[in-house]
Amino acid sequence: MTATNHKLISLSDTNGAIIKSERIVESAPYLVHAVPGRVRFRVYRLNSDNYYAEILEKVLQSEPDVIQVRINRAAASVAIHYQPHISTDIEIYSRLSNLIQQAGTTITVEDISDSSLAKPSEPNEADDEGEWSSLIAPTGATLLALLSSSTRLAWLRPFAWGSLALVTFPVAQRAFYSLFVKQKLNIDCLDLLALSLGGAQGKLVTPALVLTLHELGDVIREQTARSTEHQTADLLDTIGRFAWVERNDEKQSIPSDQVEPGEIVFVYPGEQIPVDGVVIEGKAVVDQQQLTGESMPIVAENGTFVYASTLLRSGSLHIKAERIGQKTRAAASLELLEKAPVHDTRMANYAAQLADRLIVPSLILAGIVFAATRDPARAASILTLDFVTGIRVSIPTAFLGALNHTTRHGILVRSGRTLEQLAELDTIVFDKTGTLTQGNISVVGVKTISGRMSAKDVIKYAAASEQRITHPVAESIVRYAQEQNIEIPPRVDWNYEVGLGIRAEIEGQKVLVGSGRFMTQEGISLEGLDQPDTENSPENSAWMSLIYVACNGQLQGAIQYADPLRPESLELIEELQNRYGMEIHLLTGDSRQRADLVAEELNIPPKRVHAEAFPEQKAKIVRDLHRSGRTVAFVGDGLNDSVALAYADVSVSFEDGSDVARETADIVLMNNDISSLLQAIAISKETRNLIDQNTLLVVAPNLIALGLASAIGLNPLIATVIHNGSAIAAGLNSLRPLVQHQFEGGGSTSR
Repeated sequence: MTATNHKLISLSDTNGAIIKSERIVESAPYLVHAVPGRVRFRVYRLNSDNYYAEILEKVLQSEPDVIQVRINRAAASVAIHYQPHISTDIEIYSRLSNLIQQAGTTITVEDISDSSLAKPSEPNEADDEGEWSSLIAPTGATLLALLSSSTRLAWLRPFAWGSLALVTFPVAQRAFYSLFVKQKLNIDCLDLLALSLGGAQGKLVTPALVLTLHELGDVIREQTARSTEHQTADLLDTIGRFAWVERNDEKQSIPSDQVEPGEIVFVYPGEQIPVDGVVIEGKAVVDQQQLTGESMPIVAENGTFVYASTLLRSGSLHIKAERIGQKTRAAASLELLEKAPVHDTRMANYAAQLADRLIVPSLILAGIVFAATRDPARAASILTLDFVTGIRVSIPTAFLGALNHTTRHGILVRSGRTLEQLAELDTIVFDKTGTLTQGNISVVGVKTISGRMSAKDVIKYAAASEQRITHPVAESIVRYAQEQNIEIPPRVDWNYEVGLGIRAEIEGQKVLVGSGRFMTQEGISLEGLDQPDTENSPENSAWMSLIYVACNGQLQGAIQYADPLRPESLELIEELQNRYGMEIHLLTGDSRQRADLVAEELNIPPKRVHAEAFPEQKAKIVRDLHRSGRTVAFVGDGLNDSVALAYADVSVSFEDGSDVARETADIVLMNNDISSLLQAIAISKETRNLIDQNTLLVVAPNLIALGLASAIGLNPLIATVIHNGSAIAAGLNSLRPLVQHQFEGGGSTSR
């Protein structure tokens, strides 16, 4: 049976009984791929029913001929390895499909009864229960306080005091640790003082409710912050663990991290792609949503670069592996996201410092109000309110959500601080070669002289002269001749003069290929060249370089070559200057004339062009811009850019950049698309706006409440509701963009 066969397997069980189940259709197995010893079924119920997935795995593993079972819930498929003996493959497929069907109905079938099949908990269920269980003690203390306030149940009052003391103890423990070990006041000290003032009045309900609300706020804030971690876990779960390769003339399933670079990996319908690599055979629909967030799948065919963790919806592919295991884009994204510090932002640090600075003023204000009013409740209200708790909680949540978003779009941001500074950029310095340009020398045109050689012959003799010369220009000429299907004749004799050119004898002709200075030195006139004889030559080619070709002492033509601009460079520069008001600088080791011409094509002012710059000069330019008060980003990809990258406020490089540049950079553009820098800036500014909103959500209610508590008094319970409510609102607001992006990238992944 070939890999492309699809067949509906019979749903009748071995006894011919009619299976009564509302979910029979979702449990119906479709055979999507089979080779001797291995079969893969599509079972749509796997995508939505974790209980069924656990049961199915146990049922299949209990089958004597089954060697291994791998369930992929994201792909709604199950792969089964079995011993291919005794029975025919068709019989085995039927038996396995019966087991799949039976597991989807009841657990009372005799053949599969197993007392160990208890319904499993969801992966995070225990953790969630642990968080919510922390509410039991303060809630119990509150109920006891309420009951003991009744005259009939006054006998419960000692128990209410005891329970209140019990739930207050952790607060007191933290406060005393801070006060006597760290020798500093913190928020716990204020909370303990506020609770003590409430208890001193004999009012047990208010402090108990305050503790309950505090705990509820902590749980909700923790839940909102963890939701972004679950998003990351979803991506981790989809990275393929196994790969099909051909070794010793047979296909084998091996761990994906044991694939050798250059080895051919076979991927079939319903499987996750296990490596990053180039498709060399086949055509398939690939779902990249888990990795990129894009809901529309792509059609991968010969030459398409595909990524590990993406899902093959239909078709099959042969992929030449390039990056394996931890080097894949998905694994690198997860590693950076997991390690990214989100608490290192200036805003978060400022909030923490502000919290410490406001403790003493809060104590003084509470003391003044208490001295003037003799009302402990008003003093307790003032101690309950603060402006920074919500900010300290919502800022890491906002940055973690933003880092998750950039990672899924192939932009690796190493920290929250980087994202914060990215939003504040006012200056970007671009290295030219390999950043704004493609970094590869290319022939872009041929100039000829009327009545002499044709453009084809100029290329032929130049390529013949330059063959096997390890110089970028020589290699580009030879490559161009091959692309044009021009036959390159052999050289008889040749001599290469470094910095000038090459002399060669080809087909009886004495050929010179080199610079204008080389031609002048040999007494050859450079006049009479026509316009470029190629349809691909750009309209504005003034900044292209020329290499001349002469035969038997007479100029025959010149070849134009250049490092072409990236197609997206002009649009990027215009967007940065016009939309964001950025000051753009061009930095290059190239000549002033060529740098100015490139800058003119990109609409960069001449005064912001820095040419003929060595690595130490690049670093000085970036450092001087920073010292002038500007927030500077440097974008580069080469080894010579690494020093400048280190001095920038925000450093940006590419996945294909040098190892040093990539490791030095704060931001790595994994798609090697410089225009994705715009997306990173947009996300950073969205995050900054979100933080501004959160600040307003926290500060405004607490400020109003503080004024009321000082002027006319405010019940501590109401103060607690305002304080915790504003913090929770800010935390939920931090998750809003993440939820929006999730819906925008929506679409079922079950089919």
